[in-house]
Amino acid sequence: MAVNEHYASLSNVLFTTAIATYSVAMILYAAEYAFGRRGRVASTTPAASRSLVGAAGSGADANGAGSGGRGISVVVPPENSITASGVRHGSAGDRFGQLAVLVTVLGALLHGASVTLRGVAADRIPWGNMYEFATLVGLIAVLAFLVVLARAPQIRYLGLFVMLPVILVMFLAGTVWYAKDAPLVPALQSYWLAIHVTLAATSEGILLTSAVLTGLFLIRNRYDKLAAAHALTDSTEPMKVRFPVSLGARMPAPETLDRVAYRTVAFAFPLYTCGVIAGAIWAEAAWGRYWGWDPKETWAFIAWVIYACYLHARATAGWKGSRAAWINLLGFGAMTFNFFVVNVVISGLHSYAGLN
Repeated sequence: MAVNEHYASLSNVLFTTAIATYSVAMILYAAEYAFGRRGRVASTTPAASRSLVGAAGSGADANGAGSGGRGISVVVPPENSITASGVRHGSAGDRFGQLAVLVTVLGALLHGASVTLRGVAADRIPWGNMYEFATLVGLIAVLAFLVVLARAPQIRYLGLFVMLPVILVMFLAGTVWYAKDAPLVPALQSYWLAIHVTLAATSEGILLTSAVLTGLFLIRNRYDKLAAAHALTDSTEPMKVRFPVSLGARMPAPETLDRVAYRTVAFAFPLYTCGVIAGAIWAEAAWGRYWGWDPKETWAFIAWVIYACYLHARATAGWKGSRAAWINLLGFGAMTFNFFVVNVVISGLHSYAGLN
């Protein structure tokens, strides 16, 4: 069937518009992060009348009592004037955050329309090459963040850090991995494509969001440790930390980041598992064997094992905090290697990236 060039062209326009819209949303999230977030550590001073940013093992109470009566102090506005995301109602930061969410939803609608029109143009499911897969992963990551945001509105301004990798992936998809809309190659003309790739892209988009939150957890956790150590000193100088640890001053509580990151992995892992199983069944139908240790299969299995270890460690060994977080990031690293390197550099039976 011939490709409908009008729909294909419109899909490309919507794709570019979605990137621009996400960029605007990222700027708005950055504005909320910079100007609206309460609880920024300002200085290290005697904190008799201020709230202490505590950390485990600091030995200080809520009134700043502890080693020398000094603490990392913040000015906390009245609670009834604060939104769930930690911003004053009606403040510039609150308005920036609300507008950022609306713009993100608009970007997701444009993004989804672009994906849909690409499929309509060629009368097929629109994820048959690397460009289309990356586009779908980016869309799922944004939708996953919006769902998480509905359950945990206090992390709204962290959309800044979610939008950044999504925009990067979409930029690479549109410039480096782009392939003209065309019918599927014969090897992909199977209903298993819809099952296998949909499960894989959905799980990987959700895991991208989890990886971002995990990275932010590590930053906040490190910041809290430095703040606790600084509070035990007699220094009256403000605590000095380098980038990116300095970002931790405006992060949500590490427990919140860790909990949300864990729950997103717990949700995505069964989808990823079903995607791997569906791929094995499809491989048997196409190549006469379920598993052949093709590079793509091997790295998909490595990522699966790492994520299984992460969930097992959290559920049975009681691992929390930095140790478990690094396992989570290692799993995402294996998945990223599978996408960026195996698809492009290493040849195998899964060579359907659509790159020249």
